[in-house]
Amino acid sequence: MKILFATKNKGKYKEVKNIFSDLDIELLSLNDFDDAFDVVEDGKTFEENALKKAVETYSHFNIPVISDDSGLVVEQLNGEPGIYSARYSGVDATDKKNNLKLLEELKSFPKPHNAKFVCAAVYLDSKNNIITNGEIKGQIISEPRGNNGFGYDPLFLPDGFDKTTAELPPETKNKISHRAKAFGKLKQLLKSEGLI
Repeated sequence: MKILFATKNKGKYKEVKNIFSDLDIELLSLNDFDDAFDVVEDGKTFEENALKKAVETYSHFNIPVISDDSGLVVEQLNGEPGIYSARYSGVDATDKKNNLKLLEELKSFPKPHNAKFVCAAVYLDSKNNIITNGEIKGQIISEPRGNNGFGYDPLFLPDGFDKTTAELPPETKNKISHRAKAFGKLKQLLKSEGLI
């Protein structure tokens, strides 16, 4: 069975492929297609954006689709960067620029900088539409640490750990992350419904 993960993000793809690795499915990404396109993420919530990606990708490729929208929610910044996490620093956003902007925005606030990573995951085919959510709580530190992971991982210290999500080995991160939780729930639902 083929399932298309509606992403071009290689880090995300690797994480989710790992979560689904014990199943007899071929997980594709948008990088496997020449006619892949970017979905405009103009929803107001992670769920809306994830669903929009799934719907547009499914209607184009006609293959069962999984998608997600995820981001960092920082308490002192009223939930920012939130759904704008990937493009927080503007049109030419990079992980580095986003991290620098986040640190700049938090400079005037006292520590700890409580935050959480949030993920909404979607499965969509011709008959089914399933949405699950996952989150991991922690705090933002003032200096990036670690080379594993991507996005805000070097600045995020999960509760109960002394290493950032960029310092944790992938197998540990893949057990505790917001994406692991959301896609883990999704996987269990798909199995119980007999869809995979």
